[in-house]
Amino acid sequence: MAAKKKNFETQLKRLQTIVESLENGELALEKSVALYKEGMTLSKECRAQLENARNEIRLFTEEGEAPFDEETTSAIITD
Repeated sequence: MAAKKKNFETQLKRLQTIVESLENGELALEKSVALYKEGMTLSKECRAQLENARNEIRLFTEEGEAPFDEETTSAIITD
């Protein structure tokens, strides 16, 4: 589980770096296109990992998808 989290965090950090580079606007067209493609791939992978995590959480909640608000989280932690 820790390796999966690290992988997600690493991918997200790389995606943030790509976005910053593209927003800077000082890259050559070819490099920008390559980074865009890499960013889209990372985005899809991160989204899939988040969806998998959401599904795992649903399995462990009694009422299906429970809202993650402060009151609900506090009640779960104190029980």
